[in-house]
Amino acid sequence: MDIREPEITKDDILILEDPDFCKANVCLVTGCGTGIGRAVSIAAAVNGLMVLGLDINREEGEKTGEKAAALGGTMKFLKTDLTVDAEVEAAVDRAASLGQIKYLANVAGIQHIDTVDSFPMETYDLMQHLMLRAPFLLSKLTIPHMKTSAGGCGVIANMASVHAHICTKNKPVYNITKFGLRALSQSISAEGDGKIRSFTVSSGFVKTPLALNQVAAQAEQRGISTDEVMRDVMMGKSRVKEMMSPVEVANLFIHGFSRFSRYLVGGDLLFDGGMVLTY
Repeated sequence: MDIREPEITKDDILILEDPDFCKANVCLVTGCGTGIGRAVSIAAAVNGLMVLGLDINREEGEKTGEKAAALGGTMKFLKTDLTVDAEVEAAVDRAASLGQIKYLANVAGIQHIDTVDSFPMETYDLMQHLMLRAPFLLSKLTIPHMKTSAGGCGVIANMASVHAHICTKNKPVYNITKFGLRALSQSISAEGDGKIRSFTVSSGFVKTPLALNQVAAQAEQRGISTDEVMRDVMMGKSRVKEMMSPVEVANLFIHGFSRFSRYLVGGDLLFDGGMVLTY
């Protein structure tokens, strides 16, 4: 099964007419260096937004900016360690200097395969900080900017997973953080009066380095081959026997950000090939 990250073309991107999709409005995207974060950054830029991409990997983050520019979009990159509050605060200040902060996409994440009784607590702390605390802090810092925008509106999207609906073994902290992001989106929406909206995107396995890099660990933990991991574990419960591409996930962010999703308030976009609801 080929799970190499596919190239993104303009034809792959959902392009929507929305008066708020303009260079005056800024979209912050975390994890812009690879995978879904890269695709969201490019898709938002091609839809006319001013994008500020954040990642700890400068080389890959700058590549994303080049890819966005090649497709006609505008993206700035800022090397940011999301586990350092001062760097997160500086990133929001940088975004505000580029225009009106209107959108936030919390995508950055990592994976660690281990059982609860063997899970290293330093990795637990890192995952909690990167995948829950940083999205909370970014939300806390950007909401005041959104409230000052035209109409006092803004949208915060959080990258969840089927693991925000079901828990699979050997991914306890990933499961916890993804369930937590759903709670964060609902909490923001409960306070937002329909003007500050938040939602989650829950996909199955996507053709990203994060998916590729966990295959060997899954095989070792389960005592099966890597082919069996991809066929039986990753895609075994899916009715669509092909991983999503990152840009297909990015298109869900674009739709959720747009004027066409005004009733998406605290909701979850579950696009998983039937993994959760049909097994």
